[in-house]
Amino acid sequence: MTAPEQIQLENIADSDYEIFALLKQRYSPRIFKDRKVTEQHLHQLFEAVRWAPSSNNEQPWRFLYAEKGSKAYGKIIDNLTDSNKIWAKNAPLLMLTAYKKESKNGKENFHALHDLGMGLGAMTVQAQYMGIAMHHMAGLDYKKAQHIFNVPEEFHIVTAIALGYYGGELDDLPQKLQKKEISERQRMPQNQFAFRNSWGTDQNIAIANSH
Repeated sequence: MTAPEQIQLENIADSDYEIFALLKQRYSPRIFKDRKVTEQHLHQLFEAVRWAPSSNNEQPWRFLYAEKGSKAYGKIIDNLTDSNKIWAKNAPLLMLTAYKKESKNGKENFHALHDLGMGLGAMTVQAQYMGIAMHHMAGLDYKKAQHIFNVPEEFHIVTAIALGYYGGELDDLPQKLQKKEISERQRMPQNQFAFRNSWGTDQNIAIANSH
């Protein structure tokens, strides 16, 4: 096993409660170190996904990845939205995520998208441990990507990911994106999404204010 990269991050979350350090450090940069992601680290990332939980152990997740400079990399870039193309070209590696729509019994796997998310969560934490940044992107033409890469009908492409080691030059980004890169990170408070006993925020606001 290779030792984790030394991580130097400036955009650490100002969490309301103490959480695991890797979760506080994780963010989605638009710049990356100009360095190829090693085969060892790639195997470690996919191994983290491999051991993520999934309904009935279906493991419906699938991934297609390409290194910078390859034809496949260019095809992935072509399928991104214009706003993502501007910065995603900085990443040493691009990835498409997908899930298998049906279970082994031939029925719709209602939990497949959830399981893909579980796998990506495991991969993201593992990546952070190794000093690797992952920027998840919803902005892509998944239907076009599905066709270009000949993805079978039983699978559904969901997102793209720009991946590489933390680092890079802020000047590689347009001025507008430079500001986003260093802006303070914001999240909604817990009482807006975690409800005790019944659906709604009123009682949760009262609980939050009591602390």
